[in-house]
Formats: sequence, C-alpha cells, structure tokens
Amino acid sequence: MLAPKTGSTDAYSMILDAIDVGIYRPGDRLVENELAERFGVSRTPVREALQRLETQSLLARDGRSLIVASLDHNQTAELYVVRGELEGLAARLAARHATVEEIGVLRDMVEQDNALTGDPGALARANRRFHKQIHLASHNRYLVQQLDLVHRSMALMATSSLAVEGRGAIAQAEHDHIVKMIEARDEDGADDALRTHISVAFVTRLKQEAARREDE
Repeated sequence: MLAPKTGSTDAYSMILDAIDVGIYRPGDRLVENELAERFGVSRTPVREALQRLETQSLLARDGRSLIVASLDHNQTAELYVVRGELEGLAARLAARHATVEEIGVLRDMVEQDNALTGDPGALARANRRFHKQIHLASHNRYLVQQLDLVHRSMALMATSSLAVEGRGAIAQAEHDHIVKMIEARDEDGADDALRTHISVAFVTRLKQEAARREDE
C-alpha cells in the first residue's frame, strides 16, 4: 500500500504512479471509494484526480465506469515517433550539458542494471530510471516536462518490450553505447544512439503484438 497523502494533487500523483508501476493496467476499472481507501484520502480529491486523468486521456469511459486507457496500433506508432524525437534531443543535450557526476551515475546505472537482464519487471523499472536520468542531464526543464508526459502514456501499453526473450541484454548494450556517446561529448552520436534504441524497441513491440494477435 502506498503511503497516504492528502489533496487532489497528491491523489493524482499516487494514482498516476500506481498506473506507471503496473498496479493498475490498461482495462482495469478505477473505483472512487476503493482508491480513496487504498491511498488514505477522501473521495473528493480522488474524484478530482480521476477527472484530470480522464482529461489527459490516461483514463477512458466504459459505460459509467472509468478504466485505465489502452493504446491502439496508430496511437502506439505516434507515441514512438514523438518519443524518438524527444529522447534523441535529450541525449544530444546531455552530451552537451551533463556534469561529470551525472555521467558517472549513468555509467553506474548501466553496469548495475546488467545484472537484471533475467528479470523483465526489475529491468523495466531500471530502464525508466535510466531514461529519466538522461532527461535530467539535458538540463532543459521544458523537455523534461514533455518527456514526463510521453512516459506516462507509455504506461498504457499492456506489456514491456523488455519482456521479449533476449531484448534485455540487447537494450543494455544499447544503453552502454548511449552513455559512451555522452561520455565522449558526441552530440550527434548520442542523439543517433538513443533514436536507434527507441526504434529497435518499437520494432520489438510490433513483433510482440503480432505474435499476441496470432495466439488469439
């Protein structure tokens, strides 16, 4: 159970975090009184938070109920296009602006996360931390805000591409290359490395979805 907080902003953050970490998955119904009990807040801030999440298209209507939204093929493709552009820019700016300490943290993350390739759930969480660190290393608050929105929408995908056999090790090698480009202050190289990383992840997800449809 997540630590209780108060206020509509905190209720919003807690529900959003629960979606992000997979407590609530696409298609799950969100019930106002159950959320209030889980998070230890009154129903009013929960109601306001749900309205805000619906406005942001993170929740959808299913009759009178609110459910966690899901992304169709076109929405997924559109999201990956935007993500590739923004993530590439973040890597470019990180190569330009990141401090020595920030680059050291990125290097440590890659080395530590190599031990997680057999655990897709843990690796997915580590992957989010890694990308967030690059966003912060860009030292551009507006870019970070936009990437936060993109990554919230990524939580609406039912599965992680890192769950595909062998993808974890490949993704880690890609992360290593991204950090090498940032370490070298190679802006073009960092941009290209991260765009390629996102492109490969998208192709992996497309194959994953194709296999799922075949099994249905």
